[in-house]
Amino acid sequence: MFRQNTPARRHGRLLAVILCLLAGFSPFSAQAADLVSDWFSGLESIQANFTQSVFDSAGEQMQHSQGQVWIQRPGRFRWDYRTPYRQLIVSDGTQLWTYDEDLEQATVKDLDAALSTTPALLLSGYRPLSEVMTWQSDGEAGGLAWYRLQPRQQDASVEKVRIGFDGRQLDTIEVVDGFGNHTRIRFADLQRNRKLDSGLFHLQLPEGTDIIGPGS
Repeated sequence: MFRQNTPARRHGRLLAVILCLLAGFSPFSAQAADLVSDWFSGLESIQANFTQSVFDSAGEQMQHSQGQVWIQRPGRFRWDYRTPYRQLIVSDGTQLWTYDEDLEQATVKDLDAALSTTPALLLSGYRPLSEVMTWQSDGEAGGLAWYRLQPRQQDASVEKVRIGFDGRQLDTIEVVDGFGNHTRIRFADLQRNRKLDSGLFHLQLPEGTDIIGPGS
């Protein structure tokens, strides 16, 4: 089955990678807000349910999806999208896999190559955050305390990143790209630094899956 890969799918994949890498940050610089520094300092793992909504520049919803995420620093993660279609995005720390169940297709690339893209580089921790983004409190709205990251250099892929906290718990991450598309991910039942099964970060593909990438 080779149904066309839609822009919403591609956009969702990109943002999932970016957000996974967000959890791989080193502790923020001294200029960062204390709440954010405290939450990310010592972070080893995350397990949570999530909802993801993607809106175009006119505010029209393009996609709404739900699933579960596991992140193990450094560089290992699993985003399991369960609605409206099944998609897995998995990194074992060396390779990044994206599997579309209904397309019966998987793509694979070296994680280093994935991190070489500008959006990933901004959030990968390869360079100190203060070198690539400005950082500031963004007030309160909707019962959340917001903090904003902004790239220092103009980039078409990522214009703005905001994270919202409910009390002292991470609740929401929002990303706006240079075309005005807006992705919002909200977490529920988030567990921090829980011991995770290493098998989560190894993708087992069904026989007959079409694999696109190195060595395929």
